[in-house]
Amino acid sequence: MIPLFHDFTGETVLVVGGGPVGARKARKFAREADVVVLSPAFADANFGDAERVQTAPDPEDAADWVDRTDPVLVVAATDDGEVNDAFAAAARDAGALVNRADESGERDADSVVVPATVRDDPVAVAVSTGGSSPALSKYLREQLTDELAGAGGMAELTAALRAELKAADVDPGTRRDAVRAVVRSGPVWKALRTGGTNARQTADDVVTGVVGNSEWST
Repeated sequence: MIPLFHDFTGETVLVVGGGPVGARKARKFAREADVVVLSPAFADANFGDAERVQTAPDPEDAADWVDRTDPVLVVAATDDGEVNDAFAAAARDAGALVNRADESGERDADSVVVPATVRDDPVAVAVSTGGSSPALSKYLREQLTDELAGAGGMAELTAALRAELKAADVDPGTRRDAVRAVVRSGPVWKALRTGGTNARQTADDVVTGVVGNSEWST
């Protein structure tokens, strides 16, 4: 499987199953997508902003639900294999992607695995074991959380520096070296993570050391 990032803005995700797994999937996709959850009962869990529809999903109704909701992704998360099979088939017939919570390891083509995710926007890191070990995915996500602290700020900072260096007509090679020096700078990371010093000023000092003057700075 090849990891990709998909923008779900304006898209619909249909989650079939209102247990803890369905809640977790609904909560994740509700960050961007319009999420509809079908279930006869719902776990005492956070479903995000998902729309919960109290109904008993039936295999014979799967195609109708997919047609009515027009999802880009169907998450089959019930404990009934026949229901999951029916919704997965209906999704494929409609050209939608399929995520089955009751499968692990090797999967059918056009199946997707929902990875564990660590975020410090706009930076996101996804961890997947191909569905074979959710516990390992969770452990690795926890390990990466501290490592990623400040990465969002670093992304925004270096984006601004790149734009300013380009506007100042600093040659591409020097721009690349300067931004790399900032990314590798321990004092800049420390400033971003602790807020104890001005991260931008610290980064400017690093860039000036590479460029050789401060005339680039706006």
